Amino acid sequence: MKILVLNGPNINMLGIREPGIYGKQTFADLLSLLEETARQEQVSITQFQSNHEGVIVDKIQEALGAYDGIVINPAAYTHTSVAILDALKAVSIPAVEVHISNVDAREGFRQISYAGMACEKTIKGQGLDGYRQAVQYLKETYGK
Repeated sequence: MKILVLNGPNINMLGIREPGIYGKQTFADLLSLLEETARQEQVSITQFQSNHEGVIVDKIQEALGAYDGIVINPAAYTHTSVAILDALKAVSIPAVEVHISNVDAREGFRQISYAGMACEKTIKGQGLDGYRQAVQYLKETYGK
C-alpha cells in the first residue's frame, strides 16, 4: 500500500512554532515517526510539505493512480482552501485529515475544515501520533 502524507504551511517549523500548542517534537521527529510507521505497518509512505497552496493541490492531483491513500494536515489551509477540497474530491483517493492540536478547543475560525469535507476521517489533538493513527486506519480499511 502506498500512502502520501501531505503537510501544509509551517508544519516544517514544529518544535519552534508555538510549542505550547503543537508540542516540542520537531519536523525531523515527524519524519522519523513516519519512517517507523511505514516499517511497522509494512506500507510505503511518501511525505511532502509545502507552504504553498498550489503546490499542495499539484501533489494531490499527481497522487491520482500513484497512491492508495492520503494523510493530510492542511494546517492553515484547512480553514481557507476550497482548492485543496476540490483537489481531494477530484482524485477520490481515500483521505484522512490530521491535526496535531485539538482544533475544536481553539479559535472559532478553526472550527471549519474545508479539506475535511473530502476526508472520511479526521484525527485531532493526538500530537504526532495522529499521523500513525491515520496510516493505520488507511491500512486497516484499504490495505493491500
